[in-house]
Amino acid sequence: MIDHLIPILAGTLAAATPLIFAGLGELVAERSGVINLGVEGMMLIGAIAGFAFAAETGYGAVTGLPAGALAGAAAAMIFAFFALSLSANQAACGLALTIFGIGLSAFIGQHYVSYSLPGLQPISIPLLSDIPLLGPVLFRQDWVVYLSLIAFALVTWTLAKTRLGLLLKAVGESPEAAHAIGYPVLGIRYGAVAFGGAMAGIAGAYLSTVYTPLWVQNMSAGRGWIAVALVVFATWKPTRLLLGAYLFGAVTILQFHAQGLGIDVPVQFLAALPYVATIVVLVVISRDRKLLQLNLPASLGKPFLP
Repeated sequence: MIDHLIPILAGTLAAATPLIFAGLGELVAERSGVINLGVEGMMLIGAIAGFAFAAETGYGAVTGLPAGALAGAAAAMIFAFFALSLSANQAACGLALTIFGIGLSAFIGQHYVSYSLPGLQPISIPLLSDIPLLGPVLFRQDWVVYLSLIAFALVTWTLAKTRLGLLLKAVGESPEAAHAIGYPVLGIRYGAVAFGGAMAGIAGAYLSTVYTPLWVQNMSAGRGWIAVALVVFATWKPTRLLLGAYLFGAVTILQFHAQGLGIDVPVQFLAALPYVATIVVLVVISRDRKLLQLNLPASLGKPFLP
C-alpha cells in the first residue's frame, strides 16, 4: 500500500501546483472586486508563450515561466481595458478572453506540436528527503512546487498583514468610499488583474514546460475553471484555497493510479471525476449563503466609474 501511496501523494503536490498559482491570482483579483472568468484563456496563453520561449532559448522552465507570466499579464490587461476602463460586463469579457486564449494558443502552437522539453528534475533536500513517507512526498519535488508554496505564503501575508492587503479589501468592499478618500481604485484593480494574469500565465507555463513538457492543444483541460471554482470553494481565503487545490490535485492524480489500486471503474468516469467534484463542491458551498456572504467582496463584478 505504501508503494502506491507515496507516488499518489507526491503527484498530488505537482498536480495542485498550477491550481495554486491560478487560484491565488484569481483570489487577489476578486478581492479587489473584479471577477475574471478568463483564467482558462490566460493559462493557455501562458502555456504556449512559456513553451515557445523555453523551446527557442533552450533554458526550459527558467525562461518559460517568466515568459508565461508576462504573456498572462498582457492578456489580463486586454480584459482590464474593456472591463475596467470601458465598464463592460466582466463575465462576458472573461469568457471572451478564454475563447481568445484557446484560439491563439492553438494557432501559435501548431509550430510546436512535435517539440518536447527536458522538464525539471526533483530537488532532494538533504536529510529531510530521507524521512520515511513524508520525505519523498514533501522534500523531493521540483523547485516550482516550492515556489507555489512561497507564493501562497506571500499572498497570505500581504492580504492579512500589509497596507496593500487592506487597500485591496477596501476597494473590493466599497470602491466609492476608497475613491472618496483619494485612493486610485482603477489603478489598484488594474494591478490586481495584472497579478492574476501573471499567476495564471505561470500556471500555464508550468503545465507546458514542467508537468507535461510538450505542447498539446487545450492542455489546461479545464484547470482554469477549477481555479475559479476554488476561489468560491475557499470563500476568498488563501489557506482554504491551498487545501482545496490539494484536494482537487488528489482527485486528478488518483485517476492515473486507480487501476494499480485495483479500482475497477471506467476510465471515462475517472477522467471526469475532477469536474464532477468541482460541481458537487460548488453546489454544497452555495447552499451555505451565510458563509459566502461573510467573505464575499461587496462590489465583486460591479463596474466602477470615477
